[in-house]
This record gives sequence, C-alpha cells and structure tokens, in this order.
Amino acid sequence: MTSSALSFPSTAGKMCTRWNYSTASLQAPPLDYSFRGISFMQDMLTEEPRPGLKPIKRSEGGRLLTQAIWLNNNTLGELTDFTDIMAKLLEYPDDIYWIDLSFNDLANIDPVLTTYYNLHNLNLHGNAIQQLSEVDKLAVLPHLRSLTLHGNPIEEEKGYRSYVLSTLPNLKSFDFSGVTKLDRTTAAVWRRMNIKPKVVRKRRDDY
Repeated sequence: MTSSALSFPSTAGKMCTRWNYSTASLQAPPLDYSFRGISFMQDMLTEEPRPGLKPIKRSEGGRLLTQAIWLNNNTLGELTDFTDIMAKLLEYPDDIYWIDLSFNDLANIDPVLTTYYNLHNLNLHGNAIQQLSEVDKLAVLPHLRSLTLHGNPIEEEKGYRSYVLSTLPNLKSFDFSGVTKLDRTTAAVWRRMNIKPKVVRKRRDDY
C-alpha cells in the first residue's frame, strides 16, 4: 500500500468532520447578543449571550457551531474587530449566513460585512444610515437574499425601495416584504430614468 493510500482515510475523516460541523452550524440556533448593552465588538468577549431553548454545540476546539449572529438592540456605532471576534467565537466564521445588527447606532454599512460571501440575511433596520449609496457596497454579496433597512434616514429618500432593488436584483425579501415581479419592473424603470450610466472616456489613441 502506498503512502498516499495510507493518508486517504485521514483526509476523508477530516472532510467528514468538516461536513458534520457545517451541518450542525447551519441547523444551530443563533449566537444571540441582543439587548446586552454592547457598544464595541470587544464587549462580546466579556458579555454572556442570551440563553436559547437549545444550546449551541461546540467543535472539538471549543468554538461555537452556528452561522447566525444576533447583535440587535445594542449601541454599536462601528464594527471594529468584527472579523477577529467572529474568528475567536466561531469554528467557521466564513460560513456566517445571517447577521442581525438592527436597532444600533451604525451610520454606514461597514465594508467588513461585504467579506462574508455566504451571507444570506442581513438586518440593518433601525440604525442611522444616511447615504443611500451605502447600499452599493452590498452588491458584491452573491448570496444575499434578505435585507432590511427601514427605520434609517435613507428610508426617506425618493426612490428608496427602487434604488435598493435595482442595486441588489437578487433580493427575495426587502424590509420584511417579498420582492415581486412588479417591484423588479418598477426598479428597472426607475433606474433607467434616474441613474445615468457611467461614460467611459476614450483615449486619444482610440480615435
């Protein structure tokens, strides 16, 4: 038996363990730090999460197996150290699919959120986001399907819903309302009427 054959069971074992952990984290309850008076991400290391009906399992290394993070109803004004904290608490932080940051004091959409490419659900309602263009940052998230932004100052902007849906055409739900075919048509028309395409200036050599 060759050395490569000898190593195969070990590799398969690791893959199986990774699959089991991923499955467990996907089905697990959220890591819930809501209503904990958290002002900075580092506070998560000293505060206890809210107990749920079902405990979150841990990996062999002691990290939590969940893909949902609830930080709603706190006083977060920025997300410094978000990535580091997630890496300390979660076994597979790159697999996060749901982040709830509603009812905080966030004035913008932190670019750190755009690094979680598996993100499906993002709650940002009830914050202090003032620039509608902040939504553009989320266009890099290929799996984002549910987003909430109501209760931010941008909700008062003309064309608010159409702007968001034209910027994020893959959304299935926005502000807890299903996205319909009419919504998509309206958003497309609104964008053609209100968003001027960028003009690419030709170099002199091109003439």
